[in-house]
Amino acid sequence: MNIFRRLPVVFIYLFAIALLAACAQPTPVPTQRPVPVTAATATPQTAESPTSNGPTLALYDGHLHYSSDVWANYPVSKIKSLLDQVGIKRALVSSTPNEGTVRLYQADPNRIIPEVRPYRTRDDMGNWFSNPQIVAFVEQELERGIYRGIGEFHLNSDDAKTPVVQRIVDLAVERNLPLHAHSNQAAIENLFAANPKVKIMWAHTGMSVSPDDVAQMLERNPNLWAELSYRSDIASNGKLTPEWRALFLRFPNRFVYGSDTWVESRWDGLPNLILSARGWLAELPTDVAANIATRNLESLYGQ
Repeated sequence: MNIFRRLPVVFIYLFAIALLAACAQPTPVPTQRPVPVTAATATPQTAESPTSNGPTLALYDGHLHYSSDVWANYPVSKIKSLLDQVGIKRALVSSTPNEGTVRLYQADPNRIIPEVRPYRTRDDMGNWFSNPQIVAFVEQELERGIYRGIGEFHLNSDDAKTPVVQRIVDLAVERNLPLHAHSNQAAIENLFAANPKVKIMWAHTGMSVSPDDVAQMLERNPNLWAELSYRSDIASNGKLTPEWRALFLRFPNRFVYGSDTWVESRWDGLPNLILSARGWLAELPTDVAANIATRNLESLYGQ
């Protein structure tokens, strides 16, 4: 026989009220603070993650050029539309001549991070480091008051030991301007030997330097950041390789995404470059992907 048939109605009502009150009690809130998310503890992204492969991932580009050979087919308005289309919120830009960078910056100062290039024309690319006129040229360009870095410049091995380069390095330190160096390992080491306080973003992460050697360079030089344009070995068949994944997790604060639009065809292919990058970024833990996509460039060049 049901026990409730033996109880007075008033007891049934009291029991029901007590049961409802117990269910309404809030779950106690833990007082312990959450453990900060790090590269080691981060959760891999899912399709719903705000940094998943797609336009929801904010992306800064650490290597764009707007040189004179593209001005005719890519006016400033078209560049702005393309950057909007592919979701590039901020971009580090250098150009030959520097006027290209100035044009983009004047049209979109909230997006463009300008850096001064030590090239008056393309002819300077192969000998700027030994031409005393370049120092005066760079100093004059810096009087514009807009530049946030010096580069991208090409420099290899002992070419980094000239008096011109020494002055450029010291100028960078004096004004807290990172150098953007397209260089081999020896030149990077020589730049740090010129002044250990200099900050360097390594264009293309040395282009073909192995992940193991990249790790050694980053371990040895705490003021070195690595930009990732033209590193086709990051992904294989569309998937992030184990070597690069390990490298990104080991140095989550040192890598910067870049595209490198050094010729017009790179502007033509920018949507595909960005799509490919979003693919391998989506395989990383959310915080590591965000560092590479935005935060590391911002920490180096400012907001």
